[in-house]
Amino acid sequence: MRYLIILFVTFVSNIYSQSDFGSSFDPTYGIVQSSIPQDYYQEANGKSSEQLKEALHQIISNHTVFPYTSSSTDTWNILQLSDQDPENHDNMILVYTGRSQDKGYRDGSGNYSQYENGNGTQNNSWNREHVWPKSHGFPDEDDNAYTDVHNLKPSDRSVNSSRGTKDYDYGGSQHSEASDCLTDSDSWEPSDFVKGDIARILFYMVVRYDPGYDHNNNSFDLELVDYTTPGNNDPILGKLSSLIQWHFDDPVDDFEINRNEVIFGFQQNRNPFIDHPNLVNFLWGENIGQSWNENLSVNNVNLDEDLIIFPNPSNGILNFTEELQNEKIEIFSLTGQKVFGREATNTNSLKLNLNSGIYLLKVSNNHRVINSKIIIK
Repeated sequence: MRYLIILFVTFVSNIYSQSDFGSSFDPTYGIVQSSIPQDYYQEANGKSSEQLKEALHQIISNHTVFPYTSSSTDTWNILQLSDQDPENHDNMILVYTGRSQDKGYRDGSGNYSQYENGNGTQNNSWNREHVWPKSHGFPDEDDNAYTDVHNLKPSDRSVNSSRGTKDYDYGGSQHSEASDCLTDSDSWEPSDFVKGDIARILFYMVVRYDPGYDHNNNSFDLELVDYTTPGNNDPILGKLSSLIQWHFDDPVDDFEINRNEVIFGFQQNRNPFIDHPNLVNFLWGENIGQSWNENLSVNNVNLDEDLIIFPNPSNGILNFTEELQNEKIEIFSLTGQKVFGREATNTNSLKLNLNSGIYLLKVSNNHRVINSKIIIK
């Protein structure tokens, strides 16, 4: 087993030695492709509401567990691959500051002074942030949830301490070091660049640990609530409505997809909300009670053989490989809101004035309906 893991680490390092995608703080879209095993989500097809949540739980539970800290492969090693800087693979991207930092400049190494031109300190080293605080349900290092790398992100040590166990929500004062973050007595608002990343990690945790079991085989159930939970060590966390909004405002980018692939290579489980972002609608949004099917996912593109839409991602101008005649063009947000509509005749291009993000495009006439995901940069 250890030999296979070493081979995998070498394989991943070789594949991504020259990454052509950006970090979450300089996002790119459409370059990294998800490698979802065939039929991975088959058991969730046709399910709705609690049955859908339970099916997803069964799919992603019982993952391969790695030690938190060990002389063999541990969470430090995995994070150094999953969150490495695409432009400098000697470095990590820290979650709240966005700083690119040497992998060796980490908490507990004792080698701080060799960094920052001899001015490195332990407070500026990186450590492992539990996005869902470990005190909210799984406080022991022997608990599987404690070491789940999907829930771990590299963070500046002092910034991690500032976030503490606060819930995620809007508002507060600017943090002195993580200047794109806001904080107050009971909440932490991360940078706009990683709001969606944070939300999807917490959605994963709610599904993966419903229920979860600690090292003594006692069960616990993580739940997201729509309020903040100061001073509370129960297995709950807020604020759900803010997290849902962040999920839509900050869509899945290449860095996040790559991270999911790397962690899957080790733990053998995936974050469903990265693979299929529209699951949020079916569990907490406007599609509650409706049956989900993988073919409805935003990640699936069904183009007519004779019609290709390019470029994708685009800066707002879409081109078509054939001239449209009496076609109805509609564009929807991921929440299902119609944001554009017009009839197209004698044209092979379309200029859009939309905010950056992922949208669903529908082109239809009396003879065909074409659906596609488009990304506006």
